[in-house]
Amino acid sequence: MPFKLPRFYPILDTEIAARHGVDLVSAAAEILAGGAKILQFRHKTFFSRDVFATMERVAALCREAGVPFVVNDRADLAVLTGAILHLGQEDLPPAAARKITGANTIIGYSTHNEAQLRTAVTDGVADYLALGPIFGTASKENPDPTVGLAELQRLRPLADRPLVAIGGITRENARMVLAAGADSVSVIGDLFADPSNLRARTAEWIAATAR
Repeated sequence: MPFKLPRFYPILDTEIAARHGVDLVSAAAEILAGGAKILQFRHKTFFSRDVFATMERVAALCREAGVPFVVNDRADLAVLTGAILHLGQEDLPPAAARKITGANTIIGYSTHNEAQLRTAVTDGVADYLALGPIFGTASKENPDPTVGLAELQRLRPLADRPLVAIGGITRENARMVLAAGADSVSVIGDLFADPSNLRARTAEWIAATAR
């Protein structure tokens, strides 16, 4: 059965959480309590033992809630935590990662333009794809060129599997992104616009992306 993406795909970014003074485990608990149906743990720097311990606690919360847990970049850590693996263009290619994870791990793969999207579809390894940044984003130091809504709409028919849009998406523009063809919207920065009330912010996001 093909993997189905929830329409709201929150990302718990460790750097952004630290910037706001947010405890990662508490934040994950609040996001899940708000109704999130998937949660990615995103850590882009050195993976210390303490970070791994925190990730395991977040993974446990997701298991208790019956919610898929996603790890970025690291095939080994996805295997250790029973997680979905999400890869970027600079990570292991999906085919190489599949040799580590085995056939049963769901793999997502980020793309940023038509050439990358076509290659990912042709390779056929990833279970879902991401495309972005749709709008300008502050969550990356050197973001790829903005895709935009018109290009998202043009490229969507090329993807024969679920597609999540990412980059600069807010509650105000999320419906336009979904209307342009995305199956799901991935959110990092706007999730922490009110870091003291992540539960309510998550519920607002779910309402903003509901059919």
